Amino acid sequence: MRDNLHRRSPLSAVRNIGILAHVDAGKTTLTERILYLTGATYRRGEVHEGTTVTDFDPQERARGITIFAAAVTCEWDGHRITLIDTPGHVDFTDEVERSLRVLDGAVAVFDAVAGVEPQSESVWRRADRYGVPRVAFVNKMDRPGADLDAAVASIRERLRANPLVVQLPIGREDGFTGVVDLVRMRALVWADGRDAVAEAPIPDDLAETARQRRRRLEEAVAELHPAALEEFCTRPEISTPTLVTALREVTLAGDGVVVLCGSAYRNRGVEPLLDAVAAYLPSPLDKPPVRDAGGGAERPADPAAPFAALAFKVAAAPTGRLTYLRVYSGTVRKGDTVLDSGTGRAERVARILRVQADRHTEVEAATAGDIVAVAGPKTARPGATLCAPDAPLLLEPPSATEPVVSVAVEPRAGGDAERLAAALARLAEEDPSLAVRSDPETGQTVLSGMGELHLQVAVERVRREHGLQVAVGRPRVAARETVVRGVSGLLYRHVKQDGGAGQFAHVVLDVEPLPPGEDGRAAEGFEFRSTVVGGAVPREYVRAVEQGCRDALADGPLGGNPVTGLRVTLTDGATHPKDSSELAFRTAGRLALREALLACEMTLLEPVVELTVTVPDDAVGAVLGDLAARRARVTGSTTRYGTAVITATCPLAELFGYATRLRGRTQGRGTFTTQPAGYAIAPASAPAR
Repeated sequence: MRDNLHRRSPLSAVRNIGILAHVDAGKTTLTERILYLTGATYRRGEVHEGTTVTDFDPQERARGITIFAAAVTCEWDGHRITLIDTPGHVDFTDEVERSLRVLDGAVAVFDAVAGVEPQSESVWRRADRYGVPRVAFVNKMDRPGADLDAAVASIRERLRANPLVVQLPIGREDGFTGVVDLVRMRALVWADGRDAVAEAPIPDDLAETARQRRRRLEEAVAELHPAALEEFCTRPEISTPTLVTALREVTLAGDGVVVLCGSAYRNRGVEPLLDAVAAYLPSPLDKPPVRDAGGGAERPADPAAPFAALAFKVAAAPTGRLTYLRVYSGTVRKGDTVLDSGTGRAERVARILRVQADRHTEVEAATAGDIVAVAGPKTARPGATLCAPDAPLLLEPPSATEPVVSVAVEPRAGGDAERLAAALARLAEEDPSLAVRSDPETGQTVLSGMGELHLQVAVERVRREHGLQVAVGRPRVAARETVVRGVSGLLYRHVKQDGGAGQFAHVVLDVEPLPPGEDGRAAEGFEFRSTVVGGAVPREYVRAVEQGCRDALADGPLGGNPVTGLRVTLTDGATHPKDSSELAFRTAGRLALREALLACEMTLLEPVVELTVTVPDDAVGAVLGDLAARRARVTGSTTRYGTAVITATCPLAELFGYATRLRGRTQGRGTFTTQPAGYAIAPASAPAR
């Protein structure tokens, strides 16, 4: 039945995909070439010229990087492809996370020289978590040092993936002119100055290599697919239709990753990639029905089913607030009333817009499989579920990462305080990875985010979009506090009597640190358990104690920082027949843990990052000396084609201003990237009580 539905439904020709990669791997250039080849644009946009469709924000064009995820739609070989170009910089990982949550498939782009880079690995792991099937595109095959086999080896080793290489490059580096299609055993060649690909016989000097690679591909697929294995064992070779079917099913199951190659900048290899997207990546019908977060109701990808959609982005537009939706089931029409199931608020859909980056086309309705923007909802935030009021459903939202860097922000004009507060609140509404709070000691407004660049972009938006002149303080890292040595048997009795029903709760807590991770880094998180026996504390009160303990983690005794890396055990307690309540035990849990933390030996934690620095060989000594001065611990160094790649772990606070220092020490030729690596004990913070 499902197969019949798949064949006759127009949804089978829909592909909702993302472009994922490390910064500067060529995601946006590839997106622009796809739009040009599919006829969605009539001119090829260039990142270096600031003429791209998806990087339309002035800051994106000025910085030459993708900051905001942008959706575009195009047609290819009877398929409608909605494509989301995602950021590659680590500071905007949450933007990638929200996009991955609503995608059916993805194209992972890798640099043919660098292979798998830190952010490539990060987004790959996130795609694994959401079960997003991928194909891989090894880009920049025309660069000096480009090596498809080395890039594929890094995919296998660093990502623990099973690459299935379906192409062989024709020519090396600047002489890269085309690929051998190992599935159909043909050559595809792109002549200089021409956009169209030409099919040709496989060059004689590559014929034997192509046969060997084809056989290697068949062996790899036969190990993963029963029908391919049967043909492999009974026939001279696996037929092309069987191989294509097997590659698709292996990709959808996540057992293998089809690997293609090309040069997006030179417009070589893009058409076969589009063919691979259509052939191997899933349609909405290939994905399981979405399920209520509580494990109850399901919604199939059916336009006739009750409406259900997930909001993954909120943005301000000249015409008002836009909420970007992935429609999973049902149909929504202009003028419909929908339910925000998280808040219980009814919202009216005033307009429905097809999105082409910053351009919008109004439509009457959106159905299952669509990615659209709607105007009308006033309070829906990223991660909200919008559904039919008579068929409520709550979808699992994408996870949000806690901010790690903060700056104080204040208006230069005294009368602009309210305008600044409104502008920052609006930014935090659009981007859940931003947080705004007021410092109780100084009264300053503190803006927190994922890194220096993230905060710079946010502040620039305040200046440009709201016309506010603001002063910004020096960035500070978001510290944490943890337990070094705990306490046992701390007794706390909460008694309150002020007329009428009173409050009574008696709890006994043990507090201990969580064991450190395998890499020796400080443990993170919070564990709560109860060893109470005999019903001394009823189950509902145990839950209240846990919630009270979580409330107490918001501000630690050393400096009001969040507390992490501890386990709390409720060992005993007592109740009163009239005065005990969930509120009383929640209050007791909060106050008891605060008292316990004062008795524990505590220390400060600082965020650390995995740092990858790429520099010329002649600058290695200077760079290593500078890293040592920044308390970095070098974990590896490799040299290739006159360039050294140094990996290290380093406190995030030591990297403020590092970009300028690195450029100075390498004459502008050095680059670096970072990846969050958790927290470590800050050496300047001697354990305190």
